[in-house]
Amino acid sequence: MTNKPTPRPGGRSARIQAAVHQAVRDLQQEQGRAGLTVPAIATRADVTPSTIYRRWGDLAQLLADVAVEQLQPEQPPADTGSLRSDLLAWLVEYFEEMSSAPGRAMLRDVLGTEGHTSAGKCDGFLRQQIEVINERALARGEQPMDIGLVTQIVVAPLMYRILFANETPTTQAIEALFEQLVSSADA
Repeated sequence: MTNKPTPRPGGRSARIQAAVHQAVRDLQQEQGRAGLTVPAIATRADVTPSTIYRRWGDLAQLLADVAVEQLQPEQPPADTGSLRSDLLAWLVEYFEEMSSAPGRAMLRDVLGTEGHTSAGKCDGFLRQQIEVINERALARGEQPMDIGLVTQIVVAPLMYRILFANETPTTQAIEALFEQLVSSADA
């Protein structure tokens, strides 16, 4: 029985991932999606195509991996002084990003992969951001917002509009759903 070694953080595996991810981003910026082929990415990253196939399986999985990396929040939500204003400001910013052309492309990449394993990571990022807002609310003596309600009442309908109706949610639409959320939470 052989044990397959796990990648070492910061080791060769991390360097390969960083080089391949950078190659994807560079080629996408230079040539658009048409320039994204495994051989082109491998050449740019100075790895063999077999390295990419072995690690990611196919181009769709690689694009999903890059999209998940880009969708991971770089900083916590803004602290505006109250749960309501923190959450509303974060929701407006989140949906501006998700409904932008790059945001839509990343969502398509994540959801276009078999098994949608990357989608779970994106859900985790969203929940982590709301949890940060809730933790600040608790520290201020405010009642936190149920994450399930936030996703059910605000996030799900707006994501549906972005993904299936090809709409860009307006601030007014976000605020209207937010008011429904607040009413449901107060009930």
